[in-house]
Amino acid sequence: MSANGYRDYFKVLGVERSADADAVKRSFRKLARQYHPDVNPGDATAESKFKEISEAYEVLSDPDKRRRYEQFGQYWSQAGGGSGAAPGFDVDFGNYGNFDEFINDLLGRFSGNQAGSGFGAGPGGFGFSGGFPAGFAGGFGGPAGAGRSGALNLDAEATISVSFAEAFRGCERTLAVNEERVQVRIPAGVRSGSRLRLKGKGNLQPGTGRRGDLYLNLQLQDHPIWRLDGDQLSADLPLSLDELALGGEVRVVTPDGEATVQVPPGVALGRSLRLKGKGWPIKEGRGDLLLSLTLKLPERFSDGERQLLEQLREARSSDPRREWMRAAQL
Repeated sequence: MSANGYRDYFKVLGVERSADADAVKRSFRKLARQYHPDVNPGDATAESKFKEISEAYEVLSDPDKRRRYEQFGQYWSQAGGGSGAAPGFDVDFGNYGNFDEFINDLLGRFSGNQAGSGFGAGPGGFGFSGGFPAGFAGGFGGPAGAGRSGALNLDAEATISVSFAEAFRGCERTLAVNEERVQVRIPAGVRSGSRLRLKGKGNLQPGTGRRGDLYLNLQLQDHPIWRLDGDQLSADLPLSLDELALGGEVRVVTPDGEATVQVPPGVALGRSLRLKGKGWPIKEGRGDLLLSLTLKLPERFSDGERQLLEQLREARSSDPRREWMRAAQL
């Protein structure tokens, strides 16, 4: 403060005079957490600094007050028809149940669950909606557990989308949590709806260091071939006309790589071949893989194929619709 009582509110908040409302708000949040009396118990200097930055924010966050302050400097309040005294800022901390209640009161009296969650969607991170729950106890209003709005709950939730391959093999993800990069191990065999708990990575209670847990809800992305129903992994296996009719060894791909299966001759469409131990990871090891047989005809037969099909039609010894026609008659 200068000798004549003038405060440069921009310097107080550490922002340029051209700073927009968001920059002013960000700086205030950072400084308020740094100098808050709960973080600096018994420190009169910190408390004075806290009141000073609160006073600066009160002026710079209000468009009309800021306009008059920038125009008239130390006489801004008189120019607006005020009392002529500096605005000052007296804080009765006992009126608030926690630190965020106080800050959000200054930032526009946000409702309880709109406080910032602290979970960002940075590179390699994830989106999250949640935040400090209403009923945040403790802080400068009284002992922990004595909040005005209800029971203390610092837990948080987030949803992570994982690919089929990541879920099958397991993977590691780096998440941005409260400006901290956290390595998360996703075990092999997770499914949509699986839930992971990150202990001590939830919402933070300012001034106490207490922190809840973060629960991650996993969502598997769809795969163009593989289907997962519970623990059962399955897929359609396309076969040609001759493979269905004559059977034989057929080369296929499983999640582990290529394999060979034996197709019985004259097999019916829709039947499934079971490959034991080639399915989804489960507690006991691996489940089975079911391959449902389907007919895949070419978009266009070659001349040679058409000639063979004509010969097959001439040599056919049975009518495929004989029983069907008898049963269909009413």
